[in-house]
Amino acid sequence: MSRRLGYRVSGTGRWCTGRYRFADRVRVEAIACPDQAPAEAGGQCAACTGRDDFRFAHRFHDGGHVPDALASYMAQPHWLYLATFADGTTKIGTAAEPRKRSRLDEQGALIATYLTRSGDGRAVRFLEDALTRRLGLTQTVRASAKLAALAALRDLAPAHAAHQQHLARATEALNALDVPASPEPWTPPGVGDLLRTPDAGRALYPHDPRSGEHGLTVLSCLGSQVLATLDGDGEQLPHLLDLGALKGRRIILGAKFSSPPGAVQSALF
Repeated sequence: MSRRLGYRVSGTGRWCTGRYRFADRVRVEAIACPDQAPAEAGGQCAACTGRDDFRFAHRFHDGGHVPDALASYMAQPHWLYLATFADGTTKIGTAAEPRKRSRLDEQGALIATYLTRSGDGRAVRFLEDALTRRLGLTQTVRASAKLAALAALRDLAPAHAAHQQHLARATEALNALDVPASPEPWTPPGVGDLLRTPDAGRALYPHDPRSGEHGLTVLSCLGSQVLATLDGDGEQLPHLLDLGALKGRRIILGAKFSSPPGAVQSALF
């Protein structure tokens, strides 16, 4: 991969990341904030939050307000999946048919399996909640936990064993609900191969990526988690950091920017 990234963070605030709108029945597109306003809860300004119909998607199956565009989007087939991270933590999630591949690619998982294809978004969310209750699976994993797990990855066997155990239990639970399970392995993007390889020679990035100047060469990425070498490091170990921490920050890109020298640390923030 070996792509250099140089940037400087401008200011200390977080800014609205805009909203999503439905371009058609099966496609969602990002719309920039027209006011470039400061971010409030959830990374959006109040105006963009109010106009973001997709915000109702996560509780779509519980009733309440359902915009027509969201109802059409949810009427298409959806997938239920399991994703396992470097420490064996496994989450259950859903993806609309057009997002079947990209949704898992952006998760930063080590291993994943599609469990079953559901007729629509309402049905798949009922299944997601049912397996969460029955199996104690989480529906979210914090980025900081994903990063720490990658830093500590020494052996792939525990994660693979955890995934197979959860897969067997999930398949059994679906069968008990009279839902045919049809496990289909996810094929991960090749750009993450280096990060999915156990390696004791990794350190967490010793600087806060949300401020100052940074210069690094990205070697591999899993979702927003990246493995990179720093300018002037020579033969030193590569570093791990989460570029998702830049969400809502204003940055200036440039080849002239470099990371300051600093000692290796065992925690990011």
